[in-house]
Amino acid sequence: MEKKNLWLIIGAFNGAFAVLAGAFGAHMLDGVVSGATLITFQKAVRYQMYHAFALVIVALLANNIQLKILNISGWLFLLGIILFSGSLYFIVFTGIQWIEFLTPIGGFAFTFGWLGLMYIGFKNK
Repeated sequence: MEKKNLWLIIGAFNGAFAVLAGAFGAHMLDGVVSGATLITFQKAVRYQMYHAFALVIVALLANNIQLKILNISGWLFLLGIILFSGSLYFIVFTGIQWIEFLTPIGGFAFTFGWLGLMYIGFKNK
């Protein structure tokens, strides 16, 4: 499987998952969990969706750009989804707070993924 197809598949999967998670939260969690917990869940969904789009961008750029940093950015976006959104989902569904240390690590992964895309903008001719 080509890398561009991999990133498109992973991005599309995460987009679909975020839509389903958002619908679940809106219909099944509203009124069941506290307002703060619902806000945490919505944040996880929102950041997952933003970075599903970022993965699709990586897939589209892979058609024309052969820089290693593009693939690294894709992995950083995926890692960010797992650590940032995943840790927030875990907290919402288990109430276990100690895992929250992973959330900012995921945020850094997102940031470095975007900085990788910015580097491509400067480097690619």
